[in-house]
Amino acid sequence: MTQAWVEADGALYKKFVFTNFVEAFSFMTQVAKIAEAQNHHPDWSNSWNTVEISLRSHDKGGKVTERDHRLAAAIDELQQS
Repeated sequence: MTQAWVEADGALYKKFVFTNFVEAFSFMTQVAKIAEAQNHHPDWSNSWNTVEISLRSHDKGGKVTERDHRLAAAIDELQQS
């Protein structure tokens, strides 16, 4: 089950649920590569099969910007491939 991105607590937030820890960790590795390429790094957590991601632009006062939306869209593309 994967929900849509929502704006909550001043960030774009999405929860991703996978079959197991290996799938969740693999997803995080893929996201890390995209985030590094965009030089925009998420706040995130992982617990077994669940990854939660929050995106906000710390250099813009912690606000949600177009940069966050671009990273969110790139993350969503991982789910579609």
